[in-house]
Amino acid sequence: MSSTESAVRERLAEVLTRRGAEIADRWVQLQQERADAGGQTVHEAELREEADALVAALSAGMGSDIPVDHVVTRRRELHETVVDMSLRRARVGAVPTATSLAVLGLKEALLEAVRQESFEKDELYEAAVLINRVLDAAGALSFETYVERREEIIRRQSRQLLEASTPVVRLWRHVLAVPLIGNLDTARSQVVMENLLESIQKDEALVAIIDITGVPTVDTSVAQHLMQTVKAVRLMGAECIVSGIRPAIAQTVVQLGIDLSDILTRASLADALATAMQLTRQEPATGAVGAVQGGTDHGRVER
Repeated sequence: MSSTESAVRERLAEVLTRRGAEIADRWVQLQQERADAGGQTVHEAELREEADALVAALSAGMGSDIPVDHVVTRRRELHETVVDMSLRRARVGAVPTATSLAVLGLKEALLEAVRQESFEKDELYEAAVLINRVLDAAGALSFETYVERREEIIRRQSRQLLEASTPVVRLWRHVLAVPLIGNLDTARSQVVMENLLESIQKDEALVAIIDITGVPTVDTSVAQHLMQTVKAVRLMGAECIVSGIRPAIAQTVVQLGIDLSDILTRASLADALATAMQLTRQEPATGAVGAVQGGTDHGRVER
């Protein structure tokens, strides 16, 4: 760090400390004025608390010996304050522009305060360069944090949608079913397997029915996913039945040369349930279909 940069940083730290409240107030004002453009939804009280914390952290960072390009990432208090600012905007659903405009607003407020000080021309230029370097790094960190947070939210929501679209239904005592609708990809197959295995353990199931009536096509990938799930179910000590094998799907499977000989298959869910009753030695008086509709237990399961 050159002597000039060191001296200017000391003066900037002094300005931020002495005029911190003024700079924070101006920053809040700029954010409120640009609320429509940036999609700002943070309340004024939170903005003021945020401004006071960031200005104080920036003052301490400027007064440290950390190189200016690394102040934001290596100064813990400053780093956490910038991250919190970005996360707050991500939580309330603000657009990414809001975070960038917030940082630009602080830069403008700080430069206005510096211009009112008795800086020499060369010092003023050096001060502007330092402010830009620090706050550009803060802007990059805040945007990166915002994107990571939004991606995390999207991943969690996608996972929840996958789980909701692959429910495990208890059809009968010790008999579970997973009715699948739509395409079956790797991510969804993993959710199906996890939910089904957990339910088998919880309900002490003997038979699991995977119904693919709602699956539009069965290709090599889908067949591979089904076989993996069947193997996992058998490792849990249960039998797996795949139902919903329509004529068109049966022809496609044969044409593709997919070997499903190791998998117990049935044409419909009703047929699969009847088979499940036999496998579990249950003899419902009203028949398999009536048992599903009635939802009462009959017989005793022998494990």
